[in-house]
Amino acid sequence: MNKINLEQLYKYQKDLDDEIANIHHVDYSSTHKKRLLALLVEIGELANETRCFKYWSNKGPSPKERIMDEYADGLHFFLSLGIPLKTTKFEYELNKNSEDLTDQFHKLYSLITILQTNYNLHNYIKAFSYFLNLAYSLDMTSNDIVDSYLVKLNVNHKRQETNY
Repeated sequence: MNKINLEQLYKYQKDLDDEIANIHHVDYSSTHKKRLLALLVEIGELANETRCFKYWSNKGPSPKERIMDEYADGLHFFLSLGIPLKTTKFEYELNKNSEDLTDQFHKLYSLITILQTNYNLHNYIKAFSYFLNLAYSLDMTSNDIVDSYLVKLNVNHKRQETNY
């Protein structure tokens, strides 16, 4: 069993979101739909790097570091979407999913669509838990998840400093 505690990551994400809000004069309400779309795009980019759906190609998945980078992008948006819901669930158990990776991406898209339609804490935790478990299927540990998030967090802060 592999556990992860995300309390500190939520704090880091809130700081980044506040920085972006101050620079770009936005808030959670005005960017809600864009955050959801960004999450879907990032999940698609992650799926693309795994190449799990590319039945027409013999090329394998991208290197683990690239997959971790794309996973971190999705994690940023999931955390950001949890902040306005005032989530207090910070600890999750990561469990291996026996489903095919392509099926897992389909299910994740479905859960995010449900969240989009009915944005509440229950649907958020359900989609986010599924996303966290996807990491296990990508051979990522809880340490990999946190480490990749922190690397991307640093990149995102630097991007704000340089008018990205």
